[in-house]
Amino acid sequence: MFTDRDEAATLLAKSLEGYQGRNPLVLAIPRGAVPMARIIADRLGGEFDVVLVRKLRAPHQSELAVGSVNESGWTYIAPFAQSCGADADYLEAEKRTQMDTIRRRRARYTPIRPPIDPAGRVVIVVDDGLATGATMISALHGLRASHPAELVCAVPVAPPDTLEKVAALADAVVCLEAPAHFQAVGQFYRHFPQVEDEEVIALLGRRD
Repeated sequence: MFTDRDEAATLLAKSLEGYQGRNPLVLAIPRGAVPMARIIADRLGGEFDVVLVRKLRAPHQSELAVGSVNESGWTYIAPFAQSCGADADYLEAEKRTQMDTIRRRRARYTPIRPPIDPAGRVVIVVDDGLATGATMISALHGLRASHPAELVCAVPVAPPDTLEKVAALADAVVCLEAPAHFQAVGQFYRHFPQVEDEEVIALLGRRD
């Protein structure tokens, strides 16, 4: 469906052209969406930063999200979490693990400045795709508490039921493709390498 993240970001930016000239704050969910958000922010003439959230992994299934946590510590738990073996004790331990990762990433990603304040801004939250939508849910929930003027979810691909869930938390949702048969985000990219911390740090450090 997409050659790579760069192509997906370019297409997303075109769909977001209505925000051009409004100095949007484009926030990436690390790490995969960071290069995409940089492209989108450049195309729209906006600012670029990260919103730090982490999925809560299912027991023995690290790729499956049974919830998520944002930088404030607010936690979303998926309705099916318990059926995957994620009881309250497991979820609390997993939350502590992921909060430690969030703190380490903040210290590495923006060591000499705080996060850009979203209050009163058009805020566009970007990910490279949604599966369960868990991390996007936590990101949108946390950002809403900061009182943005408009909160937008922008992704290249997501299943229809996930889009319904995130739409309840955003003022607008921009999604290029919503296939009914969805297994994983990576299946919709021909080239889908992992984005490393070093690339994230370099992109966040750019001032052009």
